[in-house]
Amino acid sequence: MAPQHVVTRFSPSPTGPFHVGSARTALFNYLFAKQQGGKLILRIEDTDSERSKKEYEENIIDGLDWLGIDYDEFYRQSERGAVYRDHIEKLITNGAAYESMEDEDGSDIRLGGPHFRPSVIRFKNSGGIVSFHDEIRGEISFDVTELGDFVIAKNRETPLYHLAVVVDDMLMGVTHIIRGEDGISNTPRQLLIARALGVPEWRYAHIPLILAPDKSKLSKRHGAVAITEYRKQGYLPEALVNFLALIGWSSQGEGEPEREIFSLPELVGRFNLSKVQKSGAMFSADKLKWFNREYMKTLLDDELLNALTARMPEQSPAILAKLLPLIRERITTLADTPTLIGNGGELSFVRNYTKPSRALLKTIEFLPRVRGILEQVSEPDFKAAQIKERLWDFATEKGRGNVLWPLRIALTGLERSPDPFVVAELLGKEETLARIAYAQSLA
Repeated sequence: MAPQHVVTRFSPSPTGPFHVGSARTALFNYLFAKQQGGKLILRIEDTDSERSKKEYEENIIDGLDWLGIDYDEFYRQSERGAVYRDHIEKLITNGAAYESMEDEDGSDIRLGGPHFRPSVIRFKNSGGIVSFHDEIRGEISFDVTELGDFVIAKNRETPLYHLAVVVDDMLMGVTHIIRGEDGISNTPRQLLIARALGVPEWRYAHIPLILAPDKSKLSKRHGAVAITEYRKQGYLPEALVNFLALIGWSSQGEGEPEREIFSLPELVGRFNLSKVQKSGAMFSADKLKWFNREYMKTLLDDELLNALTARMPEQSPAILAKLLPLIRERITTLADTPTLIGNGGELSFVRNYTKPSRALLKTIEFLPRVRGILEQVSEPDFKAAQIKERLWDFATEKGRGNVLWPLRIALTGLERSPDPFVVAELLGKEETLARIAYAQSLA
């Protein structure tokens, strides 16, 4: 099939938050379409008016935008009623479907009263074996006899899922249907409808489900699954996309060294359905954290600072900028920063001085000498390397624990903080000397 003819579709139902399973399905459709020079359609399947919510549709669209998954066309099934009605009539006219006096569960609707009217449309199923080729799983066959004459519409006005998706895929020119393996069981009904409408068969690829560590299907009980949750937790979209792409797909080319970090354009260039695995793919929260740490390292200082100030508008950009190198090496996600620099946090000493206790200082015997040494360091030279050089010999002579621990506590009031030389540079000469003087006063 010529690359320019490839059309894929991501067709979520807006009945709940956009989650990682749906995001990976959207991503695989995007990667394949773009790798083939084709296009991706976003189709909101909202024919279930009772369960479909506008807020969930917006959540899906916002999530795709945040992840950088662009689509070329957009449709809502709720706006396509006339199209479906035409095809319901076509199927009835050509004898492939008929009005039934039985409801979906097979009960006789005439029992409801004398003013009944046929309420469902059934597909006339001739039975037999239906087979199709799956790009991931090979040949799959079903005996459709057991399906009976299944319902395809509630009435002449209202299609059900299987009919609507077949009509849409036909009219939108979809060539490849890439979806979760839980969609395999839908395929025989859809193929029967498609054949009755004279539709050329699509190419199918049913990707493995995402599994939790206990090998059950990933769900809310295993922790965050909604894309908005990962966004709130401070994960970077690039990291999440990279992570999702490698769940159930091998990116490694023959003879290549092992590699895991890929930009979205690189993923597009490498994606191949033949390397998607059949079995369920494991979700690892620890691996996602690793990806996020790796991507955090690649952020430019301005990018990281902008991301942090957007999350913490109450914080001084100047203080965040001063702490940036220390923040970068300590956080896994952006959401770790408020705890890190908040009251009692490892980097809280710049914004808030936690006055040290005498007990925590242990000894202040050498603080006067330390203060005297630091007074001799000029303001321009008051940098971590120069401060360390001036104090190191004295600390070695008197015992580093006796000199550097009291200095750390004097400057931060915290048991856990960066080394005292870095702290002194961040505080500046004047504030450093003032804090040492306060600690001395506790004698």
